[in-house]
Amino acid sequence: MSVAELRRVVQVLREPEAQRERGLHWSRFRREHQAGAKRCHIQRRACQAPLMRTEASEALAVSALPKLTDAQWERIRPFLQSEKPAKGRPAGDYRLILEGIVLVLRTGCPWRALPERFGPWQTVVGAYRRWCQEGRWVHILPILQTQEVPFASSA
Repeated sequence: MSVAELRRVVQVLREPEAQRERGLHWSRFRREHQAGAKRCHIQRRACQAPLMRTEASEALAVSALPKLTDAQWERIRPFLQSEKPAKGRPAGDYRLILEGIVLVLRTGCPWRALPERFGPWQTVVGAYRRWCQEGRWVHILPILQTQEVPFASSA
Protein backbone atom coordinates (compact mmCIF):
# COMPACT_ATOMS: atom_id res chain seq x y z
CA MET A 1 0.00 0.00 0.00
CA SER A 2 1.18 3.48 -0.76
CA VAL A 3 1.20 6.23 1.85
CA ALA A 4 -1.66 8.01 0.09
CA GLU A 5 -3.73 4.81 0.01
CA LEU A 6 -3.04 4.20 3.69
CA ARG A 7 -4.20 7.74 4.51
CA ARG A 8 -7.42 7.17 2.58
CA VAL A 9 -8.07 3.89 4.46
CA VAL A 10 -7.48 5.55 7.84
CA GLN A 11 -9.81 8.36 6.84
CA VAL A 12 -12.48 5.85 5.71
CA LEU A 13 -12.23 3.97 9.03
CA ARG A 14 -13.22 7.16 10.86
CA GLU A 15 -16.43 7.55 8.83
CA PRO A 16 -19.87 6.04 9.64
CA GLU A 17 -20.55 2.33 8.94
CA ALA A 18 -22.28 2.76 5.54
CA GLN A 19 -19.60 5.02 4.13
CA ARG A 20 -16.88 2.85 5.66
CA GLU A 21 -18.13 -0.26 3.80
CA ARG A 22 -18.25 1.60 0.50
CA GLY A 23 -14.82 3.22 1.05
CA LEU A 24 -13.11 -0.07 1.96
CA HIS A 25 -14.73 -1.80 -1.04
CA TRP A 26 -13.52 0.99 -3.31
CA SER A 27 -10.01 0.84 -1.85
CA ARG A 28 -9.78 -2.93 -2.40
CA PHE A 29 -11.21 -2.63 -5.94
CA ARG A 30 -8.72 0.13 -6.79
CA ARG A 31 -5.69 -1.86 -5.57
CA GLU A 32 -6.80 -4.96 -7.51
CA HIS A 33 -7.41 -2.89 -10.63
CA GLN A 34 -3.99 -1.23 -10.40
CA ALA A 35 -2.27 -4.58 -9.88
CA GLY A 36 -4.01 -6.02 -12.96
CA ALA A 37 -3.16 -2.94 -15.01
CA LYS A 38 0.48 -3.20 -13.95
CA ARG A 39 0.64 -6.88 -14.98
CA CYS A 40 -0.86 -6.04 -18.38
CA HIS A 41 1.56 -3.13 -18.82
CA ILE A 42 4.57 -5.34 -18.04
CA GLN A 43 3.33 -8.02 -20.42
CA ARG A 44 2.68 -5.48 -23.20
CA ARG A 45 6.13 -3.91 -22.79
CA ALA A 46 7.77 -7.34 -22.84
CA CYS A 47 6.11 -8.07 -26.19
CA GLN A 48 7.28 -4.74 -27.62
CA ALA A 49 10.90 -5.09 -26.47
CA PRO A 50 13.42 -6.26 -29.05
CA LEU A 51 14.89 -9.70 -28.68
CA MET A 52 18.21 -9.40 -26.89
CA ARG A 53 21.04 -11.66 -27.92
CA THR A 54 23.39 -12.88 -25.25
CA GLU A 55 26.40 -13.52 -27.46
CA ALA A 56 27.98 -10.71 -29.44
CA SER A 57 27.50 -11.13 -33.14
CA GLU A 58 30.25 -10.37 -35.60
CA ALA A 59 29.29 -7.82 -38.20
CA LEU A 60 28.63 -8.94 -41.74
CA ALA A 61 31.23 -7.90 -44.27
CA VAL A 62 29.91 -5.38 -46.76
CA SER A 63 32.24 -4.05 -49.42
CA ALA A 64 31.15 -0.44 -48.90
CA LEU A 65 32.17 -0.43 -45.21
CA PRO A 66 34.97 -2.81 -44.26
CA LYS A 67 35.88 -3.55 -40.65
CA LEU A 68 37.39 -0.63 -38.72
CA THR A 69 41.18 -0.96 -38.61
CA ASP A 70 43.66 0.67 -36.23
CA ALA A 71 45.01 2.83 -39.07
CA GLN A 72 41.52 4.11 -39.89
CA TRP A 73 40.83 4.79 -36.22
CA GLU A 74 44.01 6.87 -35.95
CA ARG A 75 42.82 8.96 -38.91
CA ILE A 76 39.31 9.37 -37.42
CA ARG A 77 40.36 10.13 -33.84
CA PRO A 78 41.17 13.85 -34.44
CA PHE A 79 37.58 14.48 -35.55
CA LEU A 80 36.28 13.16 -32.22
CA GLN A 81 38.87 14.57 -29.79
CA SER A 82 37.14 17.91 -29.23
CA GLU A 83 33.81 16.34 -28.27
CA LYS A 84 33.58 16.86 -24.52
CA PRO A 85 30.15 17.84 -23.23
CA ALA A 86 29.91 21.07 -21.25
CA LYS A 87 27.62 19.38 -18.76
CA GLY A 88 26.27 15.92 -18.17
CA ARG A 89 28.05 12.61 -18.45
CA PRO A 90 31.06 12.37 -20.71
CA ALA A 91 30.63 10.00 -23.62
CA GLY A 92 32.17 6.56 -23.43
CA ASP A 93 34.76 5.04 -25.70
CA TYR A 94 34.39 6.76 -29.09
CA ARG A 95 35.91 3.83 -30.95
CA LEU A 96 33.31 1.50 -29.48
CA ILE A 97 30.54 3.95 -30.40
CA LEU A 98 31.93 4.24 -33.94
CA GLU A 99 32.11 0.46 -34.29
CA GLY A 100 28.47 0.27 -33.18
CA ILE A 101 27.49 2.80 -35.86
CA VAL A 102 29.45 0.84 -38.46
CA LEU A 103 27.74 -2.39 -37.39
CA VAL A 104 24.29 -0.83 -37.87
CA LEU A 105 25.29 0.60 -41.25
CA ARG A 106 26.77 -2.72 -42.37
CA THR A 107 24.00 -5.05 -41.24
CA GLY A 108 21.00 -2.75 -41.51
CA CYS A 109 19.83 -3.88 -38.07
CA PRO A 110 17.69 -1.49 -35.99
CA TRP A 111 19.46 0.70 -33.45
CA ARG A 112 17.58 -1.02 -30.61
CA ALA A 113 19.02 -4.40 -31.64
CA LEU A 114 22.60 -3.19 -31.20
CA PRO A 115 24.55 -5.64 -29.00
CA GLU A 116 25.20 -4.50 -25.43
CA ARG A 117 28.98 -4.49 -25.87
CA PHE A 118 28.65 -1.18 -27.76
CA GLY A 119 26.88 0.47 -24.83
CA PRO A 120 23.33 1.82 -24.72
CA TRP A 121 21.85 2.09 -28.21
CA GLN A 122 20.57 5.58 -27.35
CA THR A 123 24.17 6.75 -26.87
CA VAL A 124 25.27 5.30 -30.20
CA VAL A 125 22.39 6.72 -32.23
CA GLY A 126 22.71 10.05 -30.42
CA ALA A 127 26.39 10.26 -31.36
CA TYR A 128 25.60 9.36 -34.98
CA ARG A 129 22.90 12.02 -35.26
CA ARG A 130 25.06 14.63 -33.53
CA TRP A 131 28.02 13.89 -35.80
CA CYS A 132 25.78 14.19 -38.87
CA GLN A 133 24.39 17.55 -37.71
CA GLU A 134 27.82 18.92 -36.85
CA GLY A 135 29.29 17.80 -40.17
CA ARG A 136 31.77 15.37 -38.61
CA TRP A 137 30.26 12.35 -40.35
CA VAL A 138 31.08 13.91 -43.74
CA HIS A 139 34.77 13.64 -42.79
CA ILE A 140 34.53 10.25 -41.07
CA LEU A 141 32.63 8.35 -43.78
CA PRO A 142 35.27 8.68 -46.54
CA ILE A 143 37.89 7.31 -44.13
CA LEU A 144 35.66 4.33 -43.39
CA GLN A 145 35.07 3.71 -47.09
CA THR A 146 38.73 3.69 -48.10
CA GLN A 147 40.09 0.23 -48.61
CA GLU A 148 43.75 -0.37 -48.18
CA VAL A 149 44.50 -2.60 -51.14
CA PRO A 150 48.08 -3.88 -51.21
CA PHE A 151 49.93 -2.97 -54.37
CA ALA A 152 51.54 -5.88 -56.11
CA SER A 153 53.62 -5.59 -59.20
CA SER A 154 54.25 -8.38 -61.65
CA ALA A 155 57.37 -6.71 -63.04
